[in-house]
Amino acid sequence: MTQHARVWLITGASRGLGRAFAEAALAAGDRVVAAARNTAPLAELAEKYPDHLVPLSLDVADRQAVFDGVGRAVSAFGRLDVVVNNAGGMLYGMVEEATEEQIRAHMDVNFFGALWVTQAVLPHLRAQGGGRLLQVTSMGTGGGMATVGFYGAGKSALDSVSEALAREVEGFGIKVTVVQMGGYNTGLFTAGTTATEPLSQYQPVRTEMEAMWGDAVSPEPETAAPVIMELAALPDPPRRLIVGSQSFDHVMEMGRARTELYRSWESLSRLAPG
Repeated sequence: MTQHARVWLITGASRGLGRAFAEAALAAGDRVVAAARNTAPLAELAEKYPDHLVPLSLDVADRQAVFDGVGRAVSAFGRLDVVVNNAGGMLYGMVEEATEEQIRAHMDVNFFGALWVTQAVLPHLRAQGGGRLLQVTSMGTGGGMATVGFYGAGKSALDSVSEALAREVEGFGIKVTVVQMGGYNTGLFTAGTTATEPLSQYQPVRTEMEAMWGDAVSPEPETAAPVIMELAALPDPPRRLIVGSQSFDHVMEMGRARTELYRSWESLSRLAPG
């Protein structure tokens, strides 16, 4: 332990970005409570860092389990300094195709799960006089994209709540950052995906989207970890941060396109007062 070693709670830590963030924090000498529904993939990491890593079996969709789990996380090392709300999944398909069960299950993890973790850690962070809360959303929260609309919806909801939260808790020394991740090779579209039953009427749209994504190779999650480590160390971190060079360009372009759309219909907008 170094003098400035921190304690992290990372959800979705068994693979992808969560795993990469956990490994980076451990390599820096910090201590990590690594939460995941299946902690078996963390066994090797726990063996390597027996005094610094605590695997925590946790389903973030279960609110009571989250509050109980956060209590165990605090007990493990006595405090929490950095909380990374990273757990999530993908519901792939058209809006019309998704079942109620699929939609609710998706939002239970991607939005409500992150919300339960947020509510559970805030009393602890407030009592200790501060901490960092990193809310992992997506570079696509500025607008929906065909076939992944529900993913964008959950992340956009978390984005909006987190923006409000940042203003609510800053007086307690709690710093909130919305971390808008770009596309990384996390297994989200394989192990983390639930697919709808395709309707033939949407095949042209599906084909178009598949062609647009093509065979692009996403960078590995560990390439994003240095950004998270630096972000967590900033004395005055930003309320939102895009992670990824290409993603930064895409977000800027989406913003310009939206502004142009608003401007093109400004005359109609201004016909109404308010």
